Amino acid sequence: MAARIEIEKFDASHFRVRVIDEKSETFHQVTLSAKDRARLAGEAAEPEELIRRSFEFLLEREPKESILARFELSAIGRYFPEYEREMKQRLSK
Repeated sequence: MAARIEIEKFDASHFRVRVIDEKSETFHQVTLSAKDRARLAGEAAEPEELIRRSFEFLLEREPKESILARFELSAIGRYFPEYEREMKQRLSK
C-alpha cells in the first residue's frame, strides 16, 4: 500500500500534513510562502497540490519518519537539489 497523504490548511501559508501507511502515521507542520508557491508552481497548482506532490517526492527518497516534523517547503531544495526542477515538471503535466 502506498502512503496516504492528508493535508489540512490552517491559513494561507500554514498546513498540517499527515502521512499514513499500513504500519504507522507521521505528522508534519509545513509553511508555504506566497513567494515560494509562485516560484515552485505559479498558478499551475493549488497550495495543497504542491504540498502533496512535494511529499510524494520526499517519500520516493526517504521514509516518512525521516521527513522533518516542521519545515518550510522551500527547505526541501537544500536537501535535494533536483526538487524545484522536479516540481515544475510534475505540476506542468
